[in-house]
Amino acid sequence: MSCSFKAGFSVYGSNVLTVENRPKGSFRICSSIDTLQFKEPIPKEFLAKTLHLSDQKPVSNFSIKAPKLDPFNAQPSVLTGKAQRWWEKSLQPNMIEIQSAQELVFSLLNAGDRLVVLDFYSPGCGGCKTLHPKICQLAEMNSSAVFLKVNYEQHKAMCYALHVHVLPFFRFYKGENGRVCSFSCTNATIKKFKDALAKHGNGRGSIGPTKGLDESELLALASNGLISRDLVMNSSMNDKVEELVMA
Repeated sequence: MSCSFKAGFSVYGSNVLTVENRPKGSFRICSSIDTLQFKEPIPKEFLAKTLHLSDQKPVSNFSIKAPKLDPFNAQPSVLTGKAQRWWEKSLQPNMIEIQSAQELVFSLLNAGDRLVVLDFYSPGCGGCKTLHPKICQLAEMNSSAVFLKVNYEQHKAMCYALHVHVLPFFRFYKGENGRVCSFSCTNATIKKFKDALAKHGNGRGSIGPTKGLDESELLALASNGLISRDLVMNSSMNDKVEELVMA
């Protein structure tokens, strides 16, 4: 039996096909990749290529043994950007999110004579959300001041120790004077906040150690295990140094 194979095919490169006569009217096509065994009646079209046979004798048991290929698992890549929450939007460089009571204590003590504004807020507080854009604008206009943001939901024990029970709530600290004012205000009473900025934000504080939190507040934080008692001792020493300076 004579037969011919018109054209060839390629998989990942060139492929060479050879036809071998087999006993009992069958034949085998050998490729450089693998062997194709035909054991069933051969169709006229094979993989979009025409197979011409000079002898039309039926061939039984037609099968194709495909080359083994490594599986390829496609994993879709989806790039999603994390949406900012309302208290994370429009933040200025001088606005800092407090992560612990100890960080709050150190931030106040290291502020020097700069005005420090504590901003107590809660993600579920509608008044806090409404007021937030205005506070960000005022922080931008008063770049010399430091705005420390305290999330009430994450630091409830600290807020209880500092006697903060109403939101939004603000406390102003200045150098050796410590806390100079505290109040709650909303978007409708924002003038109270602006007046406090104008009164305490301008000018330098007097020479002396920075006071920060009151000793009673430090003791309350230490009793709850939120800060080290050494910070309370250091605060007491600062008060003694301040008395000596005044004398």
